[in-house]
Amino acid sequence: MRVGVIFPGQGSQVVGMGAEIAAWAPAAAELFERAAPIVGYDLLALCREGPEERLRDTKYSQPAIFVTNCALAAAVTENEGRFVPVVSAGHSFGEYCSLVLAASLDFDAALALVNARGTAMQHAAELVAGGMAAVLGLDADEIEAAVEQVRSDGGRVQLANFNAPSQIVISGELEAVRRAGDLCLEAGAKRVVPLNVAGAWHSELMDPAVPVFAPYVERARVALPKFDVISNVDAEPYRDVAHIKENLVRSVTAEVLWHATSLRLLESELDLVVEFGASPVLGPMLRRLAGAPEIVSVSDRAGIEKLHAKLGAPAPAH
Repeated sequence: MRVGVIFPGQGSQVVGMGAEIAAWAPAAAELFERAAPIVGYDLLALCREGPEERLRDTKYSQPAIFVTNCALAAAVTENEGRFVPVVSAGHSFGEYCSLVLAASLDFDAALALVNARGTAMQHAAELVAGGMAAVLGLDADEIEAAVEQVRSDGGRVQLANFNAPSQIVISGELEAVRRAGDLCLEAGAKRVVPLNVAGAWHSELMDPAVPVFAPYVERARVALPKFDVISNVDAEPYRDVAHIKENLVRSVTAEVLWHATSLRLLESELDLVVEFGASPVLGPMLRRLAGAPEIVSVSDRAGIEKLHAKLGAPAPAH
């Protein structure tokens, strides 16, 4: 069976995430234990208890989502010889989970990077009031025209996530995002949905985070992935370490090309795609693509048991 793995990023967090799997699977519990001294606080307690407002801050949400994603994957891979992915991809910093799964980054090193990334981006977000909004049901060219009109008037806003042809996210200053959203509605967008985020991720407002974060990436020990990891920055599989490091830095401000990444993922002729994350975010979008294989979302023990059944193996009792 040819299996692909996907990992969500910001927005997939929910209070309580990871708690059940950490209590059930020793491999998952170990990752949360290793995480605490790296981030400097009890990450499992934060995931289990919240509050939601703290989990929404990117300084905390990025490490929390990363460790939860990896813990869910570890609960499957610790004793499962049948689970051998041929390709993986992650949305935004979800890509770090893919790199860990493919043995390109050590878990501890990847978490240190994610922690530094989240902290740098949080500081950048505090400099300017920023936000994001999803534009539904409008062509990319028309969204780009709306964005350019606002930019011509001095507003800072840009395309941030190309999730699907019918779902494109814009990011920037709060007022600029609002104005661009209004123009999109005038142009025929079905809806413009403000996102519950604490900053203007994947936009030029994150520029101050780049020089802070880049040295961490430069010092990191990175190996070539053991199987294909497709970058969400350019929708290309990694073939050298320099490309990985370059894109990890670029991803702070660059648009997430998730639709193109998904199409590249499907070129691997997969039988099954598994999404490891606290909530199913990417799987529903992938299902809409022509030729998409079966997709299993794994967010808890029940999801793991369902996956094991698909793989024809009993779930571990622990």
